[in-house]
Amino acid sequence: MLEFCSLYSGSSGNCLFVNSNNTKILVDCGTSCKKIVDGLQSINYSIEDIDAILVTHEHSDHVQGLGAVSNKFDIPVYANAETWNAMGKQKEKILPHNIKYFKNEEDFVLNDLNIHPFSTPHDAANPCGFNIHNGKKQLSIATDLGHVTDKLIKDLEKSSFILLESNYEPEILKVSRYPYLLKQRIAGPYGHISNEDSGSVIAKLMSKRDLKQVMLGHLSKENNFPELAYKTVAEQLMNNNQDLNTISISVASRSTPGKIIKI
Repeated sequence: MLEFCSLYSGSSGNCLFVNSNNTKILVDCGTSCKKIVDGLQSINYSIEDIDAILVTHEHSDHVQGLGAVSNKFDIPVYANAETWNAMGKQKEKILPHNIKYFKNEEDFVLNDLNIHPFSTPHDAANPCGFNIHNGKKQLSIATDLGHVTDKLIKDLEKSSFILLESNYEPEILKVSRYPYLLKQRIAGPYGHISNEDSGSVIAKLMSKRDLKQVMLGHLSKENNFPELAYKTVAEQLMNNNQDLNTISISVASRSTPGKIIKI
């Protein structure tokens, strides 16, 4: 068994839940401890069931509640050395025995899960996504990507399910109230990828035939809309001669937990 649920996904906070036969983990804790506890309860799980927390990178929308959650419920936290060094106050809240390290591109094991952290192009200390495998199926978490690389496609090509960033719509970003430098950062090579970019990634992966489900995530509150993200991605797939009937596409909510997805 391998299950996934997006508790919260967006520029205002990220926390994802993965469940297997013997292991329950969170990926990122970018919102308050209370919201994370309540989110898990809403899908009939308890924070006390969590075996570990994985961290993609140190930005606040991914670690805001990390120290509180780990400290209150005595949960181990896994991150690479550069991310730990960049976390500052969040690291200080975590008990020493719960500070665990991994290296990007090197697999590690949590009970019945094999975890592969892969490097991602983003303006953080050493950001990563995760391939999570239970011996039968693989799911991937890939957000805060900046730009699409051949390596990213290779990293994702064996996954049945992917939570994939679809952060912004370029025309909306251009006219948004964001300062010019922030707009440049978002659209730059170490910021985020657009709806069209996300559709391009999915189209390439569909040709590999393993991909069955995609959830579009990390949508910007100011520069995107769920309906627009879905529409743009669907159009991109059709433009690349992909059959929409062969894949399930959903959009993660920024503020409420979604349904549990069986991989």
